[in-house]
Amino acid sequence: MNVPFLDLGRGVAAKREAIDAAVGEVLSSGYYIGGPHCAAFEAEFAGYCGAAHCVGVANGLDALQLGLRALGVGAGDEVIVSSNGYIATWLAVSAIGAVPVPVEPDPATHNLDPARVVAAITARTRVILPTHLYGQAADLEPLLALAREHGLKLLEDAAQAHGARYRGTRVGAHGDLVAWSFYPSKNLGALGDGGAVTTNDAEVARRVRTLGNYGSDVRYVNPLKGVNSRLDPLQAAVLSVKLAGLDAENARRRAIAARYNSELAGTGLILPAVPNWAEPAWHLYVVRSPRRDALRDALAAAGIGTLIHYPIPPHLQGAYAEMGLGAGSFPIAEQLAREVLSLPIDPHMRDDEVAQVIAGVIAGVRAAA
Repeated sequence: MNVPFLDLGRGVAAKREAIDAAVGEVLSSGYYIGGPHCAAFEAEFAGYCGAAHCVGVANGLDALQLGLRALGVGAGDEVIVSSNGYIATWLAVSAIGAVPVPVEPDPATHNLDPARVVAAITARTRVILPTHLYGQAADLEPLLALAREHGLKLLEDAAQAHGARYRGTRVGAHGDLVAWSFYPSKNLGALGDGGAVTTNDAEVARRVRTLGNYGSDVRYVNPLKGVNSRLDPLQAAVLSVKLAGLDAENARRRAIAARYNSELAGTGLILPAVPNWAEPAWHLYVVRSPRRDALRDALAAAGIGTLIHYPIPPHLQGAYAEMGLGAGSFPIAEQLAREVLSLPIDPHMRDDEVAQVIAGVIAGVRAAA
């Protein structure tokens, strides 16, 4: 029996009747840009996150870029980002002419380390941009305190954190603005690209919406240089269907993670570290091993799918060669890239598939030793 890393078809099949009905409503509505289904999802997701406002955009990268612009970031400004994780946060900063300033993560949680951030703040710093990596909230209180102390904004990348909680409150409204992706593999995933921002600041929400609509609030009147970045109503309708089942699916992810934590203890792998104030959404279940590649090969041979999130840190990508940050510049990020391995944690996995992953990992660790 093969166990895929993620089977998106299962999730769609489980909701197919409701999805078909929602898509049919959009087709019959005559609203194919914006309209009532987009407005409904924005209201639902804002409420779910505990935020006053939600603005749908075309994808998660646009959510970051438009969020930065709405917060007043521009050419030459500095934005503090994590040295590890996906390159999207860096790309969003670069796209608007600002400068990404990488800071190493906490090696236990893999999230941005607040204790290291203060040394990276300069007179040009405008925003601290933590990522809630793998679906576990970054430590927001000290980051918010630093932002307030230095007159900065806090923009959260929550692309992997739908439903995650920080100190009992859902991620989505702690900072000045929160950027979301609805890429199909996310806990709350569309059937294509999609994204959003949530915020408690009405003016910031208005600026995001204006910037994403060609810089226009009124047709043919364009006070800003905007772009075309709007959430598709078909995707909004699908997301409304999926949002209704998000908590149940996240609960299943937690149950799988708890079983992994219990049955993989003692294998020698470094298992995920969860602070007592965090309730992860478990978008990913990431283990670490100095013999990661051998373990991955053993699992592949056993028919178990895995992925590496992420194999090359942003500072070592060709896209940022001009920064001159060679190997050794960020040793924690580089070590994580060599050691991390993501195990299947699909909420539609069967118990026997979870058991097969556990048995495969235990056997793989022995074979890799």
